Amino acid sequence: MPKFFIHRPIFAWVIAIFVVIAGIVSITQLPVSQYPSVAPPTIRVMTTYPGASAKTIDETVISLIEREMNGAEGLMYMEATSPAAGFAQLTLTFEPGTDPDIAQVEVQNRLSRAEPRLPDLVKRTGVRIDKASTNFLMVVSFNSSGNATRDDVADYVNRNLLPEFKRVPGVGDAQLFASGRAMRIWIDPAKLEGYGLTAADVNSAITSQSMQIAGGSLGDTPSLPGQTINATITVPSGQLDTPEEFGDVVLRARADGSSVRIRDVARVELGIETYTFNSRQNGQPSVAVGIQLTSTGNAMATATAIKQRMSELESFLPEGVSWAVPYDTSKFVEISIQKVVMTLLEAIALVVIVMFVFLQNWRYTLIPTIVVPIALLGTFAVLLYLGMSINILAMFAMVLVIGIVVDDAIVVVENVERIMAEEGCRPRRPPSRP
Repeated sequence: MPKFFIHRPIFAWVIAIFVVIAGIVSITQLPVSQYPSVAPPTIRVMTTYPGASAKTIDETVISLIEREMNGAEGLMYMEATSPAAGFAQLTLTFEPGTDPDIAQVEVQNRLSRAEPRLPDLVKRTGVRIDKASTNFLMVVSFNSSGNATRDDVADYVNRNLLPEFKRVPGVGDAQLFASGRAMRIWIDPAKLEGYGLTAADVNSAITSQSMQIAGGSLGDTPSLPGQTINATITVPSGQLDTPEEFGDVVLRARADGSSVRIRDVARVELGIETYTFNSRQNGQPSVAVGIQLTSTGNAMATATAIKQRMSELESFLPEGVSWAVPYDTSKFVEISIQKVVMTLLEAIALVVIVMFVFLQNWRYTLIPTIVVPIALLGTFAVLLYLGMSINILAMFAMVLVIGIVVDDAIVVVENVERIMAEEGCRPRRPPSRP
């Protein structure tokens, strides 16, 4: 092989140029992350069954879904957990190399078979399917130093900022470690039993008395001869909005005109949807949002885009609310890349000094100086072909490779010079053309 390229120097230069171009193009397309993706792809199925125990969810929801998931292509095993009452999670792990998008579609298709047999309340709240990811790119926290409470900040972030994060290119998911506002009805079991009612009666009353009503239209087609009026009928929203309106919901009405309302058996207030999350920054209550990267996302570009988007939205935050980034993994990747570049520059400088001082020839100095960047750029092209990413481990490997390439280049050039000097060999001249 060396002899082949020695006799064809132009062909060798052409290959080197193509390697450089392929490496430069690959750098712009390679995903950048903190660690390489070596874990098998996992799909997460989350379901909510308010008021149900872990055993009830397992028997009426999770077991039905598990039966349908058996036989999915590439599925290795499943794991079901119920960390809190009314909530369950099923994690499906597929074989390494399985396309996560194809696996998610497969899970969605099989879930549709089990949905008709799920409880009505579970179907109303919905079953969520996500590509599971355990690594967070960064965490954005929001703190309030004004009149806004933590629940107020959490509701604002949930309604206004969370969708903005998910629309940023490279973001796979944005997880809010808090909850938005929700109407909370705290039932007193003793009072409920005293009136001979159950929690199911409360749910049924709220469902039947809080609904959206379509008023219809007046004088719509087909209209009668002489009809000149056509208008849409608007009625006040049938959905309840305030705690007072929920408190007035009738649970039981008697013939004598007396009635039992929700406020007689429960306390109604505007709270938050769930109280299972809590986050603090520097000892103060805060609202945290975890940003997760897509499998092909660029960590540094995504982190920069998140910070730029927050700089644009900062003026719209409520008074006294500030934001910060207490956790950002892209900094480690950036530092690693800077160290690789510095190592490369130091290696090139060392090669130039060593080769020129000991060989006293600029030609022999230039050869290894060119070889090192070409070898590294070719490495990036191979990384793209193999579907790998630029990460801390890859950067560490390149630092080691730089030293090996530099040493080999120095040894080879020095040995060629020694043989030419000892044996009196002359540089090969190109063949003369007729």
